[in-house]
Amino acid sequence: MRKISFTNQKGGVGKTTTTINTGAGLSRLGYRVLLVDMDPQANLSYSIKINSGRLEKNVYHVMKGECDIRDAIMKRESFDLIPASIELSGAEMELVNEPARENILSDAIEEIENEYDFILFDCPPNLGLLTLNAFTASDELIIVLQSEYLALHGLSKLMDLIQIVQKRLNPNLKVEGIVCTLYDQRKNLNREVLGHIRDHFGAKVFNTVIRDNIALAEAPSHHKTIFEYDGNSYGAEDYMKLAKEIRNGH
Repeated sequence: MRKISFTNQKGGVGKTTTTINTGAGLSRLGYRVLLVDMDPQANLSYSIKINSGRLEKNVYHVMKGECDIRDAIMKRESFDLIPASIELSGAEMELVNEPARENILSDAIEEIENEYDFILFDCPPNLGLLTLNAFTASDELIIVLQSEYLALHGLSKLMDLIQIVQKRLNPNLKVEGIVCTLYDQRKNLNREVLGHIRDHFGAKVFNTVIRDNIALAEAPSHHKTIFEYDGNSYGAEDYMKLAKEIRNGH
């Protein structure tokens, strides 16, 4: 059983798209998959047509101790999901005085982790308590980077947080890999940035690159994974390759 957080404190890099479609790819490979939406914007939940704002039970209520984690799980054909809601935005303030507040999610996940092969956490675009909870609950991190000039900007803060979590909270946490998204082979800048990322991180960078693909942008508006929306697209091809690369261990 593997628990993986998809993270980057920068928004708009394809993190949620990567979480959803990697999960869907792993499911198509025959694995039992749970997605956990940790972002108050709930983009993952909305992308697959779950109006989490109206749900009585979601990850916010799990972290507040107001419901059992199993009661927050929603079943879907390809994977299960614990949705998020805007209520999560207040969780950091509400939980500030809770003992061991960094371990709340980890403690809840322990109850169900043996029921899945992969649990994937979609982290919010910041390094606050919600991200910290996801890191503490995970065994592995996958950093999602857009193939653009500022891709490496701010990563030092993320690496610092990872080291703190490893030292104080979760010594088993490791960076499984870095995946580059929104890649266009025709653009010199994209090729140069990818080269810089590989020079900087070496073998940590996945061989699979997620190409810029209109189907990936369209799929969420239809509330579908890329495999459901257009299984013959570059996006479906790339995310299946990534799922296989993750399955095999980067």
